[in-house]
Amino acid sequence: MSRELFSPKHPDELWRVMESHPDAVPFAGGTDVLVRLRKMLISPPMLICLDRIEELKGIEDRGSHLFIGAGTTHSTALAHPLVIQFLPVLAQALRVLGSPPIRNMGTIGGNIITASPAGDTLPPLYALGAEVELRSGEGSRRCSIQDFILGPGKTALAKNEILWGVWVKKADHYNVHHFEKVGLRNALAIALVSLAALLRISDSCEIQEVSLAWGSVGPTVIRSPETEQALLGKTLDLRTLENAGAIARKAVAPIDDVRAGAHYRRQVAGNLLLRVIEYSGEQPGRPESPE
Repeated sequence: MSRELFSPKHPDELWRVMESHPDAVPFAGGTDVLVRLRKMLISPPMLICLDRIEELKGIEDRGSHLFIGAGTTHSTALAHPLVIQFLPVLAQALRVLGSPPIRNMGTIGGNIITASPAGDTLPPLYALGAEVELRSGEGSRRCSIQDFILGPGKTALAKNEILWGVWVKKADHYNVHHFEKVGLRNALAIALVSLAALLRISDSCEIQEVSLAWGSVGPTVIRSPETEQALLGKTLDLRTLENAGAIARKAVAPIDDVRAGAHYRRQVAGNLLLRVIEYSGEQPGRPESPE
């Protein structure tokens, strides 16, 4: 079928066309929407390309937070000095997201809106306590990313709203930033299980603060306050991580699918936590992991 394509340059143009065409589908890089079109999973009467709206792009220092525009490409975010300095765990995830062409086209906002449990940016954003900013012609609102993503492919986006950007608190007080995913191959892999881990560790290797988030082990990214609590105040060593890993395996809720079984995913979720100790001494300014 034929369909219209609208490419506004300014937000006011966008709000007008969204109001008059409520069934239109907005997109930026198109790495998800265009694939779904080709597979005939969606068939909207109009597409709205957001790529020409410059206000949707860029990364800004907002004091205690960074603001990342929804139209910012993965490549731009990966190379940005503010992300490298304040959000290393997000940079690590972006480094293994797709291929260079996908990173050049795909956007932060698109990865969030797709709401895939395997989305590579999502575990870091959950662990970082990110908030999304949503806008429409009527105004704007913010909510936590946990409240925004409701399930696979489902979000709390209201009618005529778009994702404008994401607010992320600077995380430079953590001295261990770790993201890792396990896939069926070493590159261009969809995560079977992924983990974003942020820890603040004292010079004596006591875990003073921790934030964890797992991907691909539930309908949304999984947080486990019980696992985090089991780590707080403990020494970063293998025994501590093994105890926490056992709790994590009970907290996740994986499924069997064509890529992996639930039992495998559950085991890997705990095992990835064990590997944090291998990386804790490799990051500049981090305490050496104990022997």
